[in-house]
Amino acid sequence: MYPPFDYFEHRRACVIKQRQRDARFSSLPDAYKGSLTSQQRSILNAPIASLVSDVHSGALSPIDILRTYGKTASIAQARTNSVTELLLPEAEAWAREDGDVNLKGPLAGIPVSLKDSIAVGGFDVSVGYSRNVFKPYAEDGVLVKLLKKAGAIPHVKTALPITLLSFESTNDLWGVCRNPHNPKYSPGGSSGGEGALLALNGSRIGIGSDVAGSVRAPAAWSGINSIRCSTGRWPKVGINTSMPGQEGIPSVFSPMARTLDDLTYFTRVFIGMKPWEVDYTVHPIPWRQEAYDQALEEKPLRIGLMTTDGVIEPSPAIARGLEITASALRSQGHEVIPIPVSSFPSTATPALGLQIASTLLCADGGQTFKSFFRTGENNDPGAAQINFYMALPRPIKYLWYLWTKYVKGDPVWAGILRYFHPLSAFENWKWVAKREKFREVWFDWLNKPEQSFDFILCPGNATPALPHGGMKEAVSSCGYTFLWNLLDYSAGILPVTKVDAVKDALPKTFKPANGLERGAYKFYDATEMQGLPIAVQVVGRRLTEEKVLAYMKVVTDSLAESGTVYEHLDVENLPEVEEIEGAQRRKVPVEPEKIW
Repeated sequence: MYPPFDYFEHRRACVIKQRQRDARFSSLPDAYKGSLTSQQRSILNAPIASLVSDVHSGALSPIDILRTYGKTASIAQARTNSVTELLLPEAEAWAREDGDVNLKGPLAGIPVSLKDSIAVGGFDVSVGYSRNVFKPYAEDGVLVKLLKKAGAIPHVKTALPITLLSFESTNDLWGVCRNPHNPKYSPGGSSGGEGALLALNGSRIGIGSDVAGSVRAPAAWSGINSIRCSTGRWPKVGINTSMPGQEGIPSVFSPMARTLDDLTYFTRVFIGMKPWEVDYTVHPIPWRQEAYDQALEEKPLRIGLMTTDGVIEPSPAIARGLEITASALRSQGHEVIPIPVSSFPSTATPALGLQIASTLLCADGGQTFKSFFRTGENNDPGAAQINFYMALPRPIKYLWYLWTKYVKGDPVWAGILRYFHPLSAFENWKWVAKREKFREVWFDWLNKPEQSFDFILCPGNATPALPHGGMKEAVSSCGYTFLWNLLDYSAGILPVTKVDAVKDALPKTFKPANGLERGAYKFYDATEMQGLPIAVQVVGRRLTEEKVLAYMKVVTDSLAESGTVYEHLDVENLPEVEEIEGAQRRKVPVEPEKIW
């Protein structure tokens, strides 16, 4: 259908899809309702290995596990609007002895939630666009086939932003996904539904994707653990995306979990399923247990402390979390060495990295993700800003660049503006060459004796979670995650503590140093952010997932030894919060579907 008539199709699709989702939740049997039982509490608290063992022995039914997480997913949905597609009716069928799931596998009975962009047979893969609905996939994607072969049970799909280019997770089709700690704030993006759901124990394991921080920002903003795997370590066939063909900064599917133990267990088991045998994009690299064990045993570790990237200073809350972590590591005998901005290679600074990564990610000028919009379909505020900058005529943009750099004295923001326009193939190849040179310089720099770090400890983002709509100003404040996508390094997020209104207040004398910092700090308010998670990032070399997970354990154990243990949300004992106006999912009267 052609504009403007497809606007009515868009509105119709949004109403119907939300109506169908609401009806599925409403029609859940009584087993999915009410308070958690003592058995369900024990299921939520048991290690994955114990649950799998009980399913193998017959001591625990996978249906019992599924109904536990179905119940918590329902609570999480009511609070955060994190679920897009509810798979529970089908999941029960998959979980039975004659179903599609291998109940003898290493993940037997473990519920797994999936970012909406992952294909599950019989369901849409909307990616937040209304034109993609009512087109269910004929079969599971490779990733889901592997999960079922391992014994895992997909039970929900989760929220993301339209375009996938935001630390928000909102679109017309599914509505606003809210932070589990405070509904006025974003849970992160683009895998924000996963972050919100896992923070409330609505799933055991989640799988998202990361192109500029899309599993790490939700982990940091919602208070869970995640790891961004290097390209080729995780399957990517059998998905949909907003930017097919974009390979300047490849997107990587990666796991997320409420606890580090779950994240490590799942990563080890899933890589052990040999995904390279069914997905041509995966490197044939088995799980290297010896690398994990060795990283745990090494002491003292030599840790690089990146307190700032020289682009955006971390906020007081994030700086405090970083200092707590560095102090805990030092108390356990590890060597923590500050990395001053002046020590970064002059030809490969984080500021230059942000420029290269931003230019490559949007090399088509946003034409691809815009091509899927229907008339009247709302864009994400951050992606809309990208559109605005990209659409400016080059002469006007060049004058703006000159004004910003030489009159306003802001070379950082000027550097982003100068080249932020659609590239020809000739220009794109030049930027890919810059990317490769950047990687080469960093490789050589890290191999020097003074930079021979076991890992780098740094912020996961300059600020805690931002309020809804904040990405309009903060769309470019993703450098602390984006740098490692550019370099293709393995990087993990772990929560440390929570924002304190007094300790984390912004000094009255603070003034942003550049346009990027101004956007990032526009909504920073420690009083309003009270109780939001504070996280740190652990960064290793390329394809070193085993080591990064081990180093994350070293950090977590060091924090615990020093008396800092992150307090997760209790799904049945949540603090009262004000609802954000308009953030409730659409309520459409409908007769419950007869699905059971």
